[in-house]
Amino acid sequence: MAKEKLRRTVMYAAGNNPGLLQNADIYGADSVIFDVEDSVSVMEKDSARDLVYHAIKNLQYSCEIGVRINHISTPWGYDDLECLLAAKPDYIRLPKGETGDEIRDIDNIITKAEKEYGYEPGSIQIMVSVETPKGLRNAYEIASASPRMMALAIGGEDFSASLKTEKTKGNAITAGRELFVARSMIVFAAREAGIQAIDSVFSDIRDEETLRNEVQLVKELGFDGKSCVNPRQIDIIHEVFTPSEKEIHYAHRVLGVFEEAQTKKSGVIALDGKMIDMPMVIRAQRVLALATAAGVYRKEEA
Repeated sequence: MAKEKLRRTVMYAAGNNPGLLQNADIYGADSVIFDVEDSVSVMEKDSARDLVYHAIKNLQYSCEIGVRINHISTPWGYDDLECLLAAKPDYIRLPKGETGDEIRDIDNIITKAEKEYGYEPGSIQIMVSVETPKGLRNAYEIASASPRMMALAIGGEDFSASLKTEKTKGNAITAGRELFVARSMIVFAAREAGIQAIDSVFSDIRDEETLRNEVQLVKELGFDGKSCVNPRQIDIIHEVFTPSEKEIHYAHRVLGVFEEAQTKKSGVIALDGKMIDMPMVIRAQRVLALATAAGVYRKEEA
């Protein structure tokens, strides 16, 4: 179920900000990540970790809650896991993932924590962000390293920096063109492993037009959702990733003629003079599944 959950938006909330942690779920993001990595200075790592622990342990949230830990190669990564797993976040997001061994190491630690605290086995998932060429080369190895893996993400700013370039703006075709190959490979690896693909943040919260262009691009590439850094970006991302009324209507008609053909045992299926094949049926099923999860479609009302 975790691998199919609606994650149009995955919003970061700085782990050293009590106000953000307390109200993180009120903006409507599908998933929220409490961050104790990049948004927290070295001097605040310990206090942020403790704050996030108490927030998850004592507050009730209406959406999925994950934690972005520091990489396990840093002085803080294993301490993050030891402390935060006791609070039982829905998932751990590992930044700068580069090998399957890292994921298996974290998987083992989570397994021990689940046994220690009496949690349901396998209930804590893993999402990994690929941010380097090495990580991209090992993308499928990472995506398939553990049954806990539910999504593979790309960290666009860090990946661009590792290429010795920078993220570019543009229209729906050229937005982030330096990441085109990496984004495609992330989607390929995620799909082969049977998990979700989550795109990078768009850091300019004032530029809504380019944000929309970039979201449209990554949707067309096959991503399931996009990370974001500000609540103002949620509505735009949701609008693009949520099936439109026209798409829902057409998908419903496609499945209608398909089911009718199945009942009549007919081998030829057509709609509006166009042949309907299985890829179109699968796409229609996905559209209605997304629309149902987003709350904009109910079969009995169609």
